[in-house]
Amino acid sequence: MARLADYYLVVTYDLDKREGEGQGRILQRFPEKDWEDSPFPQGVELFCQPSGWQLVPERQPASFFVAVLTDINSDRHYCACFTFWEGLDNPQLKKAEAGEVDEADDELTVVQPAQVFAPKSLVLVSRLDHTEVFRNCLGLIYTVHVDGLTVPMETVVGNLLTCVIPIAGGSQRTITLGAGDRQVIQTPIDDALPVSGSTVAQLFRQLGIVNVLCLFCAALTEHKILFLSSSYQRLTDACRGLLAIMFPLKYSFTYVPILPGKLLEVLSTPTPFIIGVNSFFRSETQELLDVIIADLDGGTVTIPECVHISLLPEPLLQQTQTLLSMVLDPELEVADHAFPPLSTQPSALKIQDKEIRGVFLWLFARLFQGYRWCLHIIRIHPEPVIRFHKAAFLGQRSLTEDDFLMKVLDGMAFAGFVSERGPPYRATDLFDDLVANHVERIRQEETCPHKVMNHVKELAEQLFKNENPYPVVAMHKVQRPSENSQNSAQSQTPFPMLDEVTVELFIDHAAAKLKTAPPVVKAELKSMVPSGPPLGDTVDRNGNVMANSARRLEVVRNCITYIFENKMLEAKKLMPAVLRALKGRAARVCLTQELNQHVLQNRAVLDDQQFDYIVRMMNCTLQDCSHIDEHGIAAALLPLVTAFCRKMGAGITQFAYSCVQDHMVWATMQFWEAMFYSDVQNHIRALYLETEEGEQQNNHEEQDALGDGREISALELASEQSRLWPTLSKEMQTERVQKEESTVFSQAIHYANRMSYLLLPLDTSKNRLLRSTGLVDVESVSNSYVTNSIAGSMAESYDTESGFEDAESSDVANSVVRFINRFVDKVCNESGVTNEHLKALHTMIPDIVQMHIETLDAVHRESKRLPPIQKPKLLRPTLLPGEELVMDGMRVHLIPDGREEAMGLMGGPPLLPAEGAIFLTTYRLIFKGTPNDPLVGEQVVTRSFPIASLTKEKRISVSLPMDQFIQEGLQLRSCTFQLMKIAFDEEVASDLAEVFRKHMHKLRYPPHVQGTFAFTVGQSGKMVVEHKTKDKNQSLKTLSKNLVKSAKRTIGRQYVTRKKYSPPTWENRSSFQSELDEDEISVSEEVDQSSLTLSSTMRSSDRQTMSNVVERACCRDYQRLGLGTLSNSLTRSKNEPFRISTVNRMYTVCRSYPGLLIVPQSIPDTTIQRICRCYRQNRFPVVCWRNPRTKGVLLRSAGLHAKGVVGFFKSPNTPASGPSQADSISLEQEKYLQAIISSMPSYSESSGRNTLSGFTSTHMSTSDSSDKLRQPKIGALMKQVMGAKEEAPATFSRGAHGQRAKVISLSQPKVSGKARNTPRGKWGSIRGSGRLSAYNPDVGTRLAGKESPQPNGGPSEAFFLRQQKAYLYIIGDKAQLKGGKQDSFQQWEVVPIEVCDVRQVKNSFKKLMKACVPSSSTSEPNMRFLRCLEESEWMALLHRVLQVSVLVVELLDSGSSVMVSLEDGWDVTTQVVSLVQLLSDPYYRTFDGFRLLVEKEWLSFGHRFSHRGAQTLGSQNSGFTPVFLQFLDCVHQIHLQFPMEFEFSQYYLKFLAYHYVSNRFRTFLLDSDYERIELGVLYEEKGERKSPQVCKSVWDYIDRLNKKTPVFYNYMFSPEDEEVLRPYTFNSNLKVWDFYMEETLSEGPSYDWELRGWQERVAEETLDKADSGGPKSQRRIVWPCYDSLSKVVPDAITKLLQDLQSLEAELGQTSEKWKDTWDKMKAAQRTECKLESKPSFSSSLLMASNLSHQRRSQGVYLQESGVGSSINLAMDHEASATSTPVAGRPSTSTLYSQFQSTESENRSFEGILYKKGALLKPWKPRWFVLDKTKHQLRYYESRQDKECKGVIELAEVESVIPGTPTMGAPKNIEEKAFFDLKTTKRVYNFCAKDSMSAQQWMDSVQSCLSDA
Repeated sequence: MARLADYYLVVTYDLDKREGEGQGRILQRFPEKDWEDSPFPQGVELFCQPSGWQLVPERQPASFFVAVLTDINSDRHYCACFTFWEGLDNPQLKKAEAGEVDEADDELTVVQPAQVFAPKSLVLVSRLDHTEVFRNCLGLIYTVHVDGLTVPMETVVGNLLTCVIPIAGGSQRTITLGAGDRQVIQTPIDDALPVSGSTVAQLFRQLGIVNVLCLFCAALTEHKILFLSSSYQRLTDACRGLLAIMFPLKYSFTYVPILPGKLLEVLSTPTPFIIGVNSFFRSETQELLDVIIADLDGGTVTIPECVHISLLPEPLLQQTQTLLSMVLDPELEVADHAFPPLSTQPSALKIQDKEIRGVFLWLFARLFQGYRWCLHIIRIHPEPVIRFHKAAFLGQRSLTEDDFLMKVLDGMAFAGFVSERGPPYRATDLFDDLVANHVERIRQEETCPHKVMNHVKELAEQLFKNENPYPVVAMHKVQRPSENSQNSAQSQTPFPMLDEVTVELFIDHAAAKLKTAPPVVKAELKSMVPSGPPLGDTVDRNGNVMANSARRLEVVRNCITYIFENKMLEAKKLMPAVLRALKGRAARVCLTQELNQHVLQNRAVLDDQQFDYIVRMMNCTLQDCSHIDEHGIAAALLPLVTAFCRKMGAGITQFAYSCVQDHMVWATMQFWEAMFYSDVQNHIRALYLETEEGEQQNNHEEQDALGDGREISALELASEQSRLWPTLSKEMQTERVQKEESTVFSQAIHYANRMSYLLLPLDTSKNRLLRSTGLVDVESVSNSYVTNSIAGSMAESYDTESGFEDAESSDVANSVVRFINRFVDKVCNESGVTNEHLKALHTMIPDIVQMHIETLDAVHRESKRLPPIQKPKLLRPTLLPGEELVMDGMRVHLIPDGREEAMGLMGGPPLLPAEGAIFLTTYRLIFKGTPNDPLVGEQVVTRSFPIASLTKEKRISVSLPMDQFIQEGLQLRSCTFQLMKIAFDEEVASDLAEVFRKHMHKLRYPPHVQGTFAFTVGQSGKMVVEHKTKDKNQSLKTLSKNLVKSAKRTIGRQYVTRKKYSPPTWENRSSFQSELDEDEISVSEEVDQSSLTLSSTMRSSDRQTMSNVVERACCRDYQRLGLGTLSNSLTRSKNEPFRISTVNRMYTVCRSYPGLLIVPQSIPDTTIQRICRCYRQNRFPVVCWRNPRTKGVLLRSAGLHAKGVVGFFKSPNTPASGPSQADSISLEQEKYLQAIISSMPSYSESSGRNTLSGFTSTHMSTSDSSDKLRQPKIGALMKQVMGAKEEAPATFSRGAHGQRAKVISLSQPKVSGKARNTPRGKWGSIRGSGRLSAYNPDVGTRLAGKESPQPNGGPSEAFFLRQQKAYLYIIGDKAQLKGGKQDSFQQWEVVPIEVCDVRQVKNSFKKLMKACVPSSSTSEPNMRFLRCLEESEWMALLHRVLQVSVLVVELLDSGSSVMVSLEDGWDVTTQVVSLVQLLSDPYYRTFDGFRLLVEKEWLSFGHRFSHRGAQTLGSQNSGFTPVFLQFLDCVHQIHLQFPMEFEFSQYYLKFLAYHYVSNRFRTFLLDSDYERIELGVLYEEKGERKSPQVCKSVWDYIDRLNKKTPVFYNYMFSPEDEEVLRPYTFNSNLKVWDFYMEETLSEGPSYDWELRGWQERVAEETLDKADSGGPKSQRRIVWPCYDSLSKVVPDAITKLLQDLQSLEAELGQTSEKWKDTWDKMKAAQRTECKLESKPSFSSSLLMASNLSHQRRSQGVYLQESGVGSSINLAMDHEASATSTPVAGRPSTSTLYSQFQSTESENRSFEGILYKKGALLKPWKPRWFVLDKTKHQLRYYESRQDKECKGVIELAEVESVIPGTPTMGAPKNIEEKAFFDLKTTKRVYNFCAKDSMSAQQWMDSVQSCLSDA
């Protein structure tokens, strides 16, 4: 029973405190004393007028609303306020009369009404929420007052305050206040269910479904919610509605349905709230940033940007919305039906309200189903203490990821729910029933909304019945004030004061009566709360599909069985499958169950191998556990990790826990709490089961009945105990309480131990776990809701008392002690452990930890001694000769990177991760090991790269799938497109890893180039840095020293202060003027005039130098091209256009140029010395190639100085005083270019005739047709090259037709006597600049090749304006050429192009490496390979270089000369120039030619290999820029398009690409010839080698290798004469070079040939075949990233050559060189083709010629020969040196070969003879055959040889006579054994093995001659 009203009060406007805002004051209140059970709430007067107390000029209607106040005990008080208005005289006017008005009030007096109205409120304060009853009661009091009823007011109020009604139970109570009224109060049946009237339905009507759901989720996830409305009652209703749908959760934060305006600052509180505010204050709510505002009147919900509301998980959200719309808007479903049902009206509001609540009840039943199975009961007596195991609940529902549920379970409302509904023995309600007994129904129906709807309607009915148990009775009778009294305007009597004594008497009287009345005892129906079906059954269907595969569980079980049966090999095979299976939850559970069976009496002792496997499985299981352990896996493993152990020696045992510590879960407080509580629950359950069994030993039947074959759950037990509790005696009760308490206490000690096991690392010097998780000092968020009372303070105090102050382990020990202390405080407070026990625990913990640390130290010591068992032995890498280990192997794991092949993602077993060792040698970094996956455990994985190619190294930390530790590792990237991610094994000390890094850096960046491997190779002593090398060939050494000395002398003072090796930077000259000054100060270049002019005056030492320089590659090439021989240049013969100048022989003119340069004949050396200053780095234009057909030349130079003389472009604006020096230099430059132009035959011819009409030379008219075809092509090329980027508006103006004047502009016609009449219309000269539009406004039209009108307006006849070709094109940098003006009379032409910057290349290469060798695999679409490749822009750069090169080729081919003058002349220039020569000249596409090309253009002309490759410490900062690699890639692209034009294979290019960065050879070290000479590297190759096995030059190495194996040779090589290649250059035609992508894990990169186990592999295979008894399959698996494809699947020809070799080896013959075999086959092929009438495709060797035949028709030509017309495939490019019959001169042998019979018939006499070679050649043994049939003496290299080496036609033999031994003849042979054979051509000297055989030979030959 409860009072209907606690307090009644009258509140009125306070006239005394009117200053500022109006206030209210309490006029009267009854009772005046507070009730003990509910004190009077403060601040009621604020809530009566929430918008403030004000006087108003007009009377307002009376109003009523209910406000809610919450007191300090969080009890709600309902304040019903009834407000009416009373008139009173205007206080302002009174003031004025009294003369009290101050100035401020003056303006107010203007319009002041005589009477104003003040509010007065009647308020009831109650703890019951009966809105209508309160409205009626207060209305009645008002009516009594207004209508002046006869009833005394005191009686009415007295009755109201003494009325007592029941709280619940469903009874109806009729009350009367004694004024002739009667009301029925209906109490709900169950007050646990909220009473909502129709407020919920109202709320949905106002806001709509989605908005209310939003608010619902926001309230549950603890957001701030603010309602706005202009009606107070609606605010209260909306808040009440929102709380009603939250049932069974109760809202426990700030709840103020009506907030007075004065308290608005409450809205900025940080805690969540639900508050209502009048719309009047809307503007003040605007700046609230984190409040969700629901406007009831407008129907909107505004969610601020910063607030994220977690919504219900799908599919629940969708289903709930559907159900709600079925309730609120039933028409929606049938809106589209053709025949809609007649009535689909929604139910009445009251019913609808309950239906909506039914939906929410159904929703909660689904959300919380099975929650009771996750309750831990940790105390039963004296009060049940219950905890909820959140992690298990989420895990079983597989909703761990769900934001909404996580937040709800963490929230206060749910905490209240657990403490209220947790106890197992209490009254139950609708929700308990629903969540326990209807789970099955809900599950079956959830997909069918109509069935769910029926269920909801049933629930609604129950809810409705709860509020209205009886049919409505019309017994209400309440007076309302009459109409006239309400509206009467005349002032009424003020509301009377009540007589307090009368009312108090009433109250006292009633209180006395209550005391005497017998207590109403309402039997509370307590019962056991049903738990419902356990969760596991309900949820498994949305658990992982993968988890349930029975096969996986079988594998796990088998593996464990094998381990315990000690079948380790079997276990090892299953291990990877097990580790994969353990990703699934079921398998993990299975593992814990299986392991459990092997534990006896809490112990399982294993041997090392078993222990290792078990630990690995445990780690794998724990690895996928989240830190809250939602599946209880860690919980199940916890007892096991303290059970499995291994003996380690004298009484020392290592337990599994020391190996599984590194998992987050152990550092999570929540996990430990949940574990502790579940254990406590089990123990308490056991405690009571024992007592019961003790009591019930006699009556077994009863036990059985209760057991029901099912275990009694702890909750059931607890419920039973709670029921019995009141019946127990005091002693029994205290005994039980003590037993429970000590159970908890003993568990706490147990857990302190357990936690120290798992938190203290084996090596206590490293505290990994707690430090890394950062949980040391953070208060844990946990699912226990009791505050930490004494935790902090006690932990501190006990810590210091403990007395253990162990210095070195203190930080670990302390953090662990603190962690355990916090845990103990928390759980003990929550589970009611006594303070004494708690103190004891705190004293114990440090001791426990310390003891454990001591035992661990012993274990740690022992574990270090253990031999590592599972680790595979380290494999040694094979080293190159001269390569030495710097650091021996360190055990590491090779981690997979982003390349997927090796990880088995593309099929096949994963080769990575692999375990092995990393070796650092003087040359390479090598990893060698075996894959972790046992299926491929026999394979060896090798990854290596040259240390010099390391581009980036960064530290990483790696967690391995197998191991429990996070290891430190390194990620190493190499520019040979290799990436190594290694993790150091735990046995590698971290300082060792540091030493490794330091050594690596030292080797990567030696202080000087002499520290690189190419120099230190073969020298003993590790880390060799400076070594003085002694050379056998001293003369060369002194020579190079002389050269350098004289160079230094010549260079003079200018360089004395420079550091020795830095290449001179001459581009820093600011302007030409400063250059001149410098010249005057140090006349450096003119020091030794005599030595610089005529070469006749050269010193002898210099002459020797010159002869050496002549041997250099350049000179051989210049002579081949006919660019002047050296003798020519020295004697200055005038007929050659070019000479070889020695001006730079001392490297004084240009350091980075070679010593000999080709310059025009007419230019003296002095001019050159002056010209060179205009160019950057002094790299002036020199000739490097001449087109043999057109005699056009290709020149290279650097760009002009940025601010230097662009004089020959600019109009000379000479000062009046006379020509300055600058001007003269620009004139000399012009002269130089003119000299080049005049060297061209085409020019000299035309200038000979003094006109330009004879422009085309004779050879050009022959190639007329081809030229015509080519013209438009060049134009287009120019367009592409120059318009590669959008041009800057400054450079191009628009032509008349709006086309860009990009390409062709006009060059002025030279004025001559007659109009120029060129034989053919040549295309116009090329100038990419609109500056020329001054000459010709209509340049644009010329792009289309149209004629345009003369600039002077003359006629536009065709002959008038012939487009003329320039003689010399200068390819220059766009940026450099700005502002130059073209002179109309010059014959050269500038083509501005944009070149790629070195920085661009560097960045592009970095991105290319990341694309081809990603460091980690990614699924992001924009990180895919093709996207990354595109972003790297590598292909675009190749395209640009190739495009420019093709343009230059076209220009040269059309007869012009070209000068490439870009950047410093050593990067892009070199690329373009070398590509042009490669494309134009077939010679450079052979081995010798390509070598020569690289030596000449790259090495001699000073490409800065050391600088661009960052080879030394000095160039480290410049970074790696692969300019040469870019060139090789371009060659590769051309090779792909013209596979038959190159003698070398793609492998050759890859070989160079690898070794130009590897520093294995000296070829690509240093930046110029000058530096090489200075180090004495340049000529040493000529001298004898120090050690034969060490090659210093990559070329020698390739030559040697090429003799042994055809790997560099391109079998398809069949070139055409004079073929100029024109590759396609568009991006779509370019392919990614496989050099960037391929890798061979079986042996590492294949470019160090000595390391390839070619022969060994063959031998192994033969052995294998011998072993196998049964038939062996010929098939073998080839893995793309593992096997070397060229080796495993060689092409047919290589295979045949290999077979041949191995067969010869088997027969024990000396094997022939592959090249000879190949040449023989081709020659035979040729002969065969000649003799047949059609080409034969019989042999596979014809492949090459066959292709050439298909590709070009002119390749097959008819040849007239003596034999008759036969088709010959052009394979004659190899002129054989021996007397093999040459096509075209058929010899007798050719004729015979058609009808050759068996060999034996033709061999009349044969044997070995020594034959003397030609002049200066040695004697060689040969196998001679005397053939009577063919009448010839043939000789072969050996008896087995099929192809004869030479033939002596007997027809030509004149005589056979005995001879004499000559020089070099074989020793120990008698003199008579020599004989001579004289032919018409020469004399052959022979020597037989003895005199007898000599005689036989002479006779046989003689007899043949006589027969003839």
